[in-house]
This record gives sequence, structure tokens and C-alpha cells, in this order.
Amino acid sequence: MEHTFAGEHSLGGTRHSSHAMRRRFARLYRFFPGPDFEVKRVLVRSWPWRTVAMVERVDRARPAEGVPDENEGTHVLRFSWGRLVGIPAYLDRQQVEEVCDRLAKQGIEEASAPPILA
Repeated sequence: MEHTFAGEHSLGGTRHSSHAMRRRFARLYRFFPGPDFEVKRVLVRSWPWRTVAMVERVDRARPAEGVPDENEGTHVLRFSWGRLVGIPAYLDRQQVEEVCDRLAKQGIEEASAPPILA
């Protein structure tokens, strides 16, 4: 499986293992505790050997430094014979970079750490 989140920040990069995905999402939830996801639209195009689902959504959270954050975006989920093989995420990466910068300035060192890749 491949998960990609664009940007040169601690949440960016591409991961190729479930272990790296778990570590990356654990980091995400440390930065954005208690997020709320609103699914706006789901589109699916399907053949058993190649299914694509697009999920348009809004994320709302209060990052660890306290300033409310809202980011709209899309995930494209790619499946092969029912197995998830790819999740590129398309969000406002500049906004994510700004939150990471603010968190780093508040003393959360992990916010300026290299991306979790594997």
C-alpha cells in the first residue's frame, strides 16, 4: 500500500508500509487531537480488479497549540481486487505546513521532525 501526503513537513511524504502509516497517523493525532471529519461526497468507479473511490471531506480540529483549524480536501482510494493499494491525499498543504511551523514554535519538536517514510 502507498500513502502520499504532499509537502515538505513532518506529516508529508510517502509511506509504503502499515507500520509507517500507523506511526504517521499517531503523529497526526498528536498534532490534531480529537479531529472531526465531515464527508461531503463519495464517488466510486469500480471494476473488481481496479476500484477508485474519491472522498471529498472537511477536517476540523484544534491543533495542540489551540488555534482552530479547518482544511478541505480529497482522498483518492485505489483498490485492487478489494485490497487498498493507494491513498494519495489532496489538502491545502501550505495550511498544514503553517500549522506545523506554529506547533514547532510552541515547543512541539516533533512538528519540525522529518516525515515518517518507509
